[in-house]
Amino acid sequence: MTALFALATSLMWGLADFGGGLLTRRTPALTVVVVSQSIAVAVLGAIVAATGAWSEAGPQLWFAVAAGLVGPVAMLAFYKALALGPMGVVSPLGSLGVTVPVAVGLALGERPGLLQFAGIGVAVAGVILAGGPQFGGAPVQRQAVLLTLLAALGFGAVMALIAEASTTVTGLFLALFVQRVTNVTAGGTALYVSVRRGGRALPVDGGMQVVRSALPALAFVGLADVAANGTYAMAAQQGPVTVAAVLASLYPVVTALAARGFLGERLRGVQAAGAGLALVGTVLLATG
Repeated sequence: MTALFALATSLMWGLADFGGGLLTRRTPALTVVVVSQSIAVAVLGAIVAATGAWSEAGPQLWFAVAAGLVGPVAMLAFYKALALGPMGVVSPLGSLGVTVPVAVGLALGERPGLLQFAGIGVAVAGVILAGGPQFGGAPVQRQAVLLTLLAALGFGAVMALIAEASTTVTGLFLALFVQRVTNVTAGGTALYVSVRRGGRALPVDGGMQVVRSALPALAFVGLADVAANGTYAMAAQQGPVTVAAVLASLYPVVTALAARGFLGERLRGVQAAGAGLALVGTVLLATG
């Protein structure tokens, strides 16, 4: 079940990243984050009310609050790093966030078997290569590298924190709700500050009409991201965090394949090799 939940996480995170990437081509990234997460808050709020999940409230929800604060910071750092580029460096470095939950699992005493250790190494290498690393070309700005490493640390921290935020299914609904409310609060504050400083909240062409027409896609991005956090938490509770984290971090492969299937983008040789290694690593982890 750990492998199943973790692979479902990769699928949903990969598709959410693909959809979010498309949306940010026309709409400011902060607006995409705030609107998509607001939709997720509304849906999760209804689920929490229907299931009586409020009864699960406790000190562990502070982990959800922390995840909600760290997530937007990591995402904004990642978007800024992508703007500084090149993507061939930023994307693979961003995948290094998997080391955070893996390190947490090892620190807590988890000891994967030999095959699983091999699978971790192969899968992580595959994820990095699937991002299409750039081995030559213009020098990379130090700021881009630092921002990417900050984003990777944040993404990994969110994975580790959300796994500690609940121990039951109804508690998980509440934890995800709290995380998303925190996301919207932090993202909304950042958007307000950005607008006050002269930034834009709406697309230059089309304005609010573009946002309205994109609501179904925004809803998909927000809900897929929430679902991915939920399945990851369940994967981490069902089995070793070291295995769950690596399998859940295969989402760059999904994003690359989605770009190939929907946009006709051709995979570079290094990306195809990375996807293959990621699959080999998955088999080793699942069978180890």
